[in-house]
Amino acid sequence: MIRKEVVSQIVDEWMEGKDYFLTDLTISADNRIVIEMDHDQGVWIDDCVDLSRYVESRLDRDEEDYELEVGSAGIGQPFKVVRQYLIHIGDEVEVLTREGRKLRGILAAADEEGFSLNCEEKVKEEGEKRPKLRTVEHRFGYGDVKYTKYLISFK
Repeated sequence: MIRKEVVSQIVDEWMEGKDYFLTDLTISADNRIVIEMDHDQGVWIDDCVDLSRYVESRLDRDEEDYELEVGSAGIGQPFKVVRQYLIHIGDEVEVLTREGRKLRGILAAADEEGFSLNCEEKVKEEGEKRPKLRTVEHRFGYGDVKYTKYLISFK
């Protein structure tokens, strides 16, 4: 079986000096290698092809056969690494908490420990008869959520 560390090192070599970053790397028991990458400005198909050829040039099919798939992290897919949170600050996202609560809001901040989400919510303030729409900030650790994903808007 092809070792993940070997493929990861090959991918790191290709990414050196580029603004791409690895979001996921999986290798199944039957040597199906799936590489997902991302970039602050999006992923170009030519770069996926280039990385695929680079990996193929470093692995020997005669030694061990494999299937290789290289692609982008995919818009609308859950974030997998902190850098994806960082590049989407200011964008509308959807969050599903571990408790099953689904929130939509603006990704306000992110760091190594977690992120902040600003949501428009009806809040009844003391002395008021009716709730008013207010921006409420929610802070989450990455382990507090099942997923966070970018919401595509066609406005």
